[in-house]
Amino acid sequence: MPVAIITGASKGLGRALGAALAGRGWDLVLDARTDATLREAARELGGRGGRVRAVPGDVTDAGHRADLVAAARAFGGLDLLVNNASALGAEPLVRLDAQALDGLRQALETNVVAPLGLVQEALPLLRASRAGGAVVNVSSDAAAEAYATWGGYGASKAALDQLTAVLAEEEPGLRVWAVDPGDMRTDLYQAAVPTDDDTGRPLPETVVPAFLRLLDERPASGRYAAPSLLVAS
Repeated sequence: MPVAIITGASKGLGRALGAALAGRGWDLVLDARTDATLREAARELGGRGGRVRAVPGDVTDAGHRADLVAAARAFGGLDLLVNNASALGAEPLVRLDAQALDGLRQALETNVVAPLGLVQEALPLLRASRAGGAVVNVSSDAAAEAYATWGGYGASKAALDQLTAVLAEEEPGLRVWAVDPGDMRTDLYQAAVPTDDDTGRPLPETVVPAFLRLLDERPASGRYAAPSLLVAS
């Protein structure tokens, strides 16, 4: 069966996508920083079909990234890498004149450097995938639009978008997609804007069909907005 690594998989979009792939029989390697939450997610997803391995840790740690790829190798290879783990850089978000530089460094390390490091570690397996390796980098509309207080986070996601575009040029044998999932009701959004009423925002599960459509139809590498994929389908 196909094998996927999903970072930030203990809750939110990562967990929802993992549930959908597990239901299709995929083998999953799941990452998150909180051990107990991740292992609970792995137990739940493991009952849906494929094998599931929980590898708790921080994606900014090179040793942890190597462990994720080793777990995929033990499953027989790697067909999909989903870089979903993210850091805001400030919780709640603040204007740029108040943005702590250490926080910005954390956002860049988590949202840009770590995904590239994981791609580098995983490339041999992705290139060898018989199904055709794919990379999904979870982006944000804040990467393309200017929103007050979203500057640090948005800048990191804009850098991730550019990294995605260049990787697609350098690895024409892979599919490399940056995906803006659109508005969602997640813990990350609540931490970013705790005073906002997010009850009207869609749950991550409603966005997952857009990601599945990419995997099913395998369009050209590039940047995609999940809402447009959902409308077009």
